[in-house]
Amino acid sequence: MTAARPLDANRARRLRLRARGVVQGVGFRPTVYGLATRLGLSGFVRNDAEGVLIEVEGAGAEQFVHALRVDPPPLARIDSLDVAELPSLGGEDFVIAATEAGRSQTRIGADVAVCEECLTELFDATSRFYRYPLVNCTHCGPRYTLTRALPYDRAQTSMAPFAMCPECARDYADPSNRRFHAEPTACRVCGPRLDAEIATVAACLGDGGIVALKGLGGFHLMCDARNEPTVARLRRLKAREAKPFAVMATNAASAARLAEIGEAERALLESRARPIVLAKSRGVLAPSVAPGLAEVGLMLAYTPLHWLALHALAGAPDFAAWRHAANDLALVATSANFGGEPLISDDDEARERLAPIADLVVGHARKIVVRADDSVMRVLDGAPAFIRRARGFVPEPIDLGAEGPSVLAAGADLKNTITLTRGREAFVSQYVGDLDDRDTIRFRGETIAHLKRILAIEPEIAACDLHPDFQSTRAAEAAGLPIARVQHHLAHVAAVAAEHGLSGAVLGVALDGQGYGTDRRPWGGELITLEGANWERIGWLEPLPLPGGDAAAREPWRMAVAALAMLDRLDAAEALLPGAPNAARLAARFKAGAHFPLTTSLGRVFDAAAALAGVRMVQHYEGQAAMEFEALAVRPRAGAGLWRVDDDCLALRPLFAALIDENLHGREAAELFHGTLIAALDAWIAAAAARRGLQQVALGGGCLMNRVLADGLAAALRARGFAVYLPHAVPANDGGVSLGQAAFAHALIRAGAPLSED
Repeated sequence: MTAARPLDANRARRLRLRARGVVQGVGFRPTVYGLATRLGLSGFVRNDAEGVLIEVEGAGAEQFVHALRVDPPPLARIDSLDVAELPSLGGEDFVIAATEAGRSQTRIGADVAVCEECLTELFDATSRFYRYPLVNCTHCGPRYTLTRALPYDRAQTSMAPFAMCPECARDYADPSNRRFHAEPTACRVCGPRLDAEIATVAACLGDGGIVALKGLGGFHLMCDARNEPTVARLRRLKAREAKPFAVMATNAASAARLAEIGEAERALLESRARPIVLAKSRGVLAPSVAPGLAEVGLMLAYTPLHWLALHALAGAPDFAAWRHAANDLALVATSANFGGEPLISDDDEARERLAPIADLVVGHARKIVVRADDSVMRVLDGAPAFIRRARGFVPEPIDLGAEGPSVLAAGADLKNTITLTRGREAFVSQYVGDLDDRDTIRFRGETIAHLKRILAIEPEIAACDLHPDFQSTRAAEAAGLPIARVQHHLAHVAAVAAEHGLSGAVLGVALDGQGYGTDRRPWGGELITLEGANWERIGWLEPLPLPGGDAAAREPWRMAVAALAMLDRLDAAEALLPGAPNAARLAARFKAGAHFPLTTSLGRVFDAAAALAGVRMVQHYEGQAAMEFEALAVRPRAGAGLWRVDDDCLALRPLFAALIDENLHGREAAELFHGTLIAALDAWIAAAAARRGLQQVALGGGCLMNRVLADGLAAALRARGFAVYLPHAVPANDGGVSLGQAAFAHALIRAGAPLSED
């Protein structure tokens, strides 16, 4: 970057500025135009393949640069602003020049919630956008989900079929208007229309009905979150037995009536991304919203259509007074899909497939180019953390810290995401889902193609898991690229190291469900040293038998029997596990000498403890037993001497013995288990770090979704003086694996390590 000379008000200079980052489709050019004209500068601004190119000339040129740096458009993200001096050309006018095409090096922004200005117009009877449910401008609305390719022009979006009326065209062409080149702009005259009247939507919801309503990234299934019969009916019709539903409220004051909202949660709820935020429930919603859990997922209305429906449902009070006031409106807003299938985003498919569930299906003709679920977040270790990263955040990149070849990282088979790298940027896709059905696998292919297209990337290297039978591994092998194979828990640790830009040696702690180890056994409670492309597994949890393989992850009672076998207490299986009728039969198999694979998974340890505590014998969704167990741990307490550290192996069998000997169930068991586990992990990690002189500790893996565990362990390690890092830019669970794969692939390339050629 060229250093600017001291400001000389009497000297006219011509400067060229190159802005890179999220600088297209966010009002960047009109901001530049307005600033340049106010300062009396000549020159031009235009979009091109690299971002935005600006030339300004006049005595205020340096003032222009300073103002652009400190006050860019609200949705812009300037990664770099390079400045160079040019010979003077003269001239009087400043113009917005035509877009220059080429191989794109810029990127599109994420979808964002409706802005204050558009919301005001939506309820202003004098505005031509009055009650138009798709109102937007350069400061808000869809971006990623309706863009087919870059540069970001209307012809490249799903709004291409809708010719603007004269008034919209005038706004679009006026640099002083906030809709200047707002590509999705439209109004009641020229834009897409709803399939139903807002009054009809409100009436259906008010009468206890279920509505399928189109959002930014797909359809929601919505109903009154306080109406237990309706919520229970939605569960039954959707065949979603227990997994929690998200709930939508109008504002943070209303959300605070539903859950305990701290400042951090409020900031997330009100952010432009409008994610679902987990907070402690006040118990006022229908029991079927989040059965067995202490927390509820809340989000605020984020599209004009949501606001119109909620306002009508409230009886259409004065909007200005109503919108900030606390009210009792709460709507279930769950993804419109079936049994782990991808979110439904197409109107025709919604009308056909959602008819058995929804009493009313409401879409419109603005097509969703690529679907994106709502993001889900919670506050962990005092900072926002993802459980699911999707709408509102994708495709914002993560800086890998150094240039590298383009990598396509395949991710894991559960909670799949993919990552594409471009230079030093890593673009993690929206949540794809579990790769166990054809529709999700097809969606994954669509997601890869879309990211490649809008980022103009052709991958040079593939990265994948070690598991040979993963669908994601097979897809990577079929790509015909050199392959970097990255062990699952190494990827968890590498993701944390990449996000935080860690250099030097790191002690990685992977606390997870399970993943394929280098010894072909299922790992999941590991200590890993990582430095660049060098890594080593140096510690693990004492292995537990894994009876039934994948069935053990669905049926925690199996892991409880495995714990009893480890303790040589199989005779107590039937008495200790009355909710598991087959426990005695499995115990008999252990006694007869049956052999089962061994696992070091902390996730399976949680399952065993939850079953022994009588909390959950069979899971209806991944992590249910651990989540319900966590919900009971109000005041964790550590039991003395309830673990052993032998070299680098952590044994928890004394903790299991204490749960049985003290006959602990429910809350008492949960509090002893969580408190003791935190103390045991703290001691184990500290001992391993001391032996190797390590100070940086990276915590990753799906068990770090547990707030009690994450907060308690991070605090304990920091109290010892360690620098502790948790995942915040991507989920700690398998949704972050693709980032770790990509980051470690870059490290391998920098180290000159050989890659597979299959």
